[in-house]
Amino acid sequence: QVQLVESGGGSVQAGGSLKLSCAASGFSFASKFCAMMWYRQAPEKEREFISSLNTDDTTFYGDSVKGRFTISSDNAKNTVYLQMGSLEIEDTAVYYCAAFCLDDKNYWGQGTQVTVSS
Repeated sequence: QVQLVESGGGSVQAGGSLKLSCAASGFSFASKFCAMMWYRQAPEKEREFISSLNTDDTTFYGDSVKGRFTISSDNAKNTVYLQMGSLEIEDTAVYYCAAFCLDDKNYWGQGTQVTVSS
C-alpha cells in the first residue's frame, strides 16, 4: 500500500522560501515504479500541476512556478522535495504530493498548507 505524507508547509512572507517534503512508503524510489508529482489547490480554484519528477529522472514545472521551484528526491530517504523560492501571495494553497505509478494507480497525500503573506 503506497502512502505519502507531506510536511514542511507553513506561513511565510512574500519573497521568502519554503521546502516541502513528501515521504513515501509502499514502494522504493529507486525502483522507478512511480513518477512523483506536486500539485496545489487554492480556495475556489482547480487543482494545479506544479512539478513532476519522472521515472526517467526528467523534471517538469508548471509555468507559474518555473524558475522559482525545484523538485528533487533522496532515494535513501524515499522522500521527494519541493524547494520553493521567491514566493508570491498567489502561491498560497494546499500543496499535494502524488505518485503516478506504472500499475496505472495514482496515490495522493493529505496535503500541506502554504500561506504567503505580504
